[in-house]
Amino acid sequence: MVRKLAYSVSEREQWISAAGGVLGILAVWWISDRLLDTQGAVLVASSMGSTAVMLFASPHGPMSQPWPLIGGHLVSALAGVACVHWLGSDHVMTAPLAVGLAIAAMYSLRCLHPPGGATALGAVLGGETVHALGYGYIVSPILLNSLVILAVAVAFNYPFAWRRYPQCWHRRSQARAAPVEESMIPHSSLVYALSQIDTFVDVSEEDLQRIYALALGQHHEAAPAAVQAQPAESLR
Repeated sequence: MVRKLAYSVSEREQWISAAGGVLGILAVWWISDRLLDTQGAVLVASSMGSTAVMLFASPHGPMSQPWPLIGGHLVSALAGVACVHWLGSDHVMTAPLAVGLAIAAMYSLRCLHPPGGATALGAVLGGETVHALGYGYIVSPILLNSLVILAVAVAFNYPFAWRRYPQCWHRRSQARAAPVEESMIPHSSLVYALSQIDTFVDVSEEDLQRIYALALGQHHEAAPAAVQAQPAESLR
């Protein structure tokens, strides 16, 4: 059931996501290939490949939004470079510590972005070309690539009305629209429910509300139909 729900998107949407990934990584690879050697470019592009999946296949997710994208990659790159400076790239704990610190920093700064783990690893395993960049690795290629793929995502998703990226633009337009429907779940109730789960859920509040409203609407439509379908004797 979970698998069916997660992949219940149209074939059109799947191909749109794939096309966005092609354009996003094409731009990132073009930049990385000119700034780094082959090994470094592969590692950096790999972390951005994970980002591309999120931006183009899950553009509404909280982890896909601009601040998690930019902030997540930057603090992860900082964690990776710092660990290399402290322990050296050959120490057995350098890579694990880089990823662990990256996760902690992203949680603290509210910019959790899973590809950040690969960015932290890239700072450790990227070879001499990456190590020679030092803290400059954070700005170029990481910040540069993050801004490039963000720009591609904004431009690519814009023509498709159902792809609200970034979500903050949609929130502003929604605030100017009609008042909240009575069927919506109160914000405080959603916050409480998520606190009880006690783990990060990668779905926006707007999408949760929309799913609830659509499900409630279908339930209300199905109820009269079910009554009509009953035999006349059962209604006496």
